[in-house]
Amino acid sequence: MNNKEFKTQNLKLDIILIGGGGHCRSVIDVIEQEGKYEIAGIIDKKELAGSKILNYEVIGCDDDLPRLSKKYRFAVITAGQIKSPELRKKLFNLAKEAGFILPVIISPRAYVSKHSQVEEGTVVMHDALINANVKIGKNCIINTKALVEHDAIIEDYCHISTSSVINGGVTIKSGTFFGSNAVTRESIEIGANSVIGGGMRVLQSQPDNTTPKDLLK
Repeated sequence: MNNKEFKTQNLKLDIILIGGGGHCRSVIDVIEQEGKYEIAGIIDKKELAGSKILNYEVIGCDDDLPRLSKKYRFAVITAGQIKSPELRKKLFNLAKEAGFILPVIISPRAYVSKHSQVEEGTVVMHDALINANVKIGKNCIINTKALVEHDAIIEDYCHISTSSVINGGVTIKSGTFFGSNAVTRESIEIGANSVIGGGMRVLQSQPDNTTPKDLLK
C-alpha cells in the first residue's frame, strides 16, 4: 500500500448533526469516540445559526438541508425523543428526501453482536449491549447501558432509554419510548407508539398507545 492509499483510507467522513440539545451533546461524544466521522456542523433553529454546541457550529436550519446535502453526504438525527417520536420521524424523512445517507453510529464502548442487525440512522450509545439475533430498526436510540437481549425486535423510531432491559424474544413496536431502568419479561410484545415510564416492569404484552397510567391499573 502506498502513502496516498493509506491516507485516503484513514480520512474521516464529514457528517452533520440534525437537532441540538442534550441528546446532541451525547451523540457528539459517541461520534468523537468512534473516530469514523468528522462533525461538520449542527442543524438547529434558525435563530441559533452561528452559535456553538460543544465547539461545533450551528450551520443552518431544516430549510438548509437540500443545500447542505450537495456538500455533505452523511447526517444523523440528534434531536432527542421523550414520549413522542414525531420530531425524529420528521427530521429523518427530511434528511432522506434531501439525499443524505444516515449511517449507523455505534460507540466503541458498546457491544453489538455480529449476529444482530441494526438499520440506518440508529445510534447505539456508550456501554449498550445488543445480543445475538436482535433486529433494530431505523432511526432508533439505544441509549447508555441499555440491554437488548437475544432474539428481540426493536422496530423503527424507538428510544430504548438508559439502563433499561429488553429481555429475550421481546418485540417493541414502532415509535415506542421505553424509559430508564424499565424492564420487560421475556417474549412479550409492546404495541406501537407506547410510552413505558422509567423504572416500570412490563410483565405481559401491551396494545398500541400504552401509557404509564395503563400499566398502573
